[in-house]
Amino acid sequence: MDSSSSSMAAAEGRPQATENLAVFWHEGMLAHDAGIGMFDTGGDPGFLDVLDKHPDNADRVRNMVSILCRGPIAPFLSWHFGSPADASDLLSFHTPEYIDELVQADASGGKKLYETTFMNPGSWGAALLAAGTTLSAARHILDGRGKVAYALVRPPGHHAHPDHADGYCFLNNAGLAVQLALDSGRTNVALVDIDAHYGNGTAEGFYQTDNVLAISLHMKHGSWDPSHSHLQSGSADLIGEGRGLGYNLNIPLPIGSGDAGYEYAMNELVVPAIDKFQPQFLVFVIGQDSSAFDPNGRQCLTMDGYRRIGQIMRSMANRHSDGQMLIVQEGGYHMTYSAYCLHATLEGVLSLEAPLLDDPIAYYPEDEKYTMKAVDVMKRCWRESIPFLEDI
Repeated sequence: MDSSSSSMAAAEGRPQATENLAVFWHEGMLAHDAGIGMFDTGGDPGFLDVLDKHPDNADRVRNMVSILCRGPIAPFLSWHFGSPADASDLLSFHTPEYIDELVQADASGGKKLYETTFMNPGSWGAALLAAGTTLSAARHILDGRGKVAYALVRPPGHHAHPDHADGYCFLNNAGLAVQLALDSGRTNVALVDIDAHYGNGTAEGFYQTDNVLAISLHMKHGSWDPSHSHLQSGSADLIGEGRGLGYNLNIPLPIGSGDAGYEYAMNELVVPAIDKFQPQFLVFVIGQDSSAFDPNGRQCLTMDGYRRIGQIMRSMANRHSDGQMLIVQEGGYHMTYSAYCLHATLEGVLSLEAPLLDDPIAYYPEDEKYTMKAVDVMKRCWRESIPFLEDI
């Protein structure tokens, strides 16, 4: 499956990247089927002729694979097979009791683990592949075989807590990769999550440590179930505990923040925090559900916004981690536009001189002023409450 053809790009006059981006994938992850129902509930009210596929369905990822294989970015990518994670890998982030629960749920034919999170036949194997494929991508970088790798995985992971499932997620793929980097000798790791929803599971896993800086930019959605597993609201005052105080940074952005609002938040909040932290390894968690057309988000990012965020992230990796950066896939539920936004994100990461692919549908106007005001307020709060950021 490994392939690359940068010489083809040169021959065709396309902008060239300095190196290929390694994509880690395994088609076995398509076996996870979360079923049908009223959007993500799995329920049938009885009066609808046509029910939704669950938002995390295999088709959304099939389009991501196909656009990377056949789109104009294809010459800049190399493809690599992932493999299932071992139980010992999972225990670096998750509790033995929780892993046992998942194994038993699979053995019994499936289980509803949360209101929107369904384990069905094939789900556990896909989850093990998602975790293992993410770890394979991380090892590719940590072992010196490449600078940038992208784990194209599902089911997603950033809502999965150490001890329970949440929000379509079984295993915390990005959290496992962060722990692997620490166990491999990296003294500190920064994670930046741009999925539309707060990466609450990842935050929980590192909430009391100061060697992981976890930054989440998400829509201001609050807690969607304060009585159960999504206890954290993603609010700006959740900044870590104990040794981790100040190392969990939430950036809840106003609904509809758009390209300019996100770029402002990246430059005013994320970049200064990363520059102060100076990570030895960078994990970039991406979700296209922040796009203008996603059914599960309201943030109005377009391809241009995703491309710019990719550029900013790569620039930070070049400054602090010798260009090394792991990219981990999370949400993104518009069947076609998610694939386009992924393409744009990776174009940005590759620092290509010009866009390879035009945006086919973006047309919404933006009003970024409200977002900029919210970012300025958060920046003042960080200066007052987080010692290592007092002079950003």
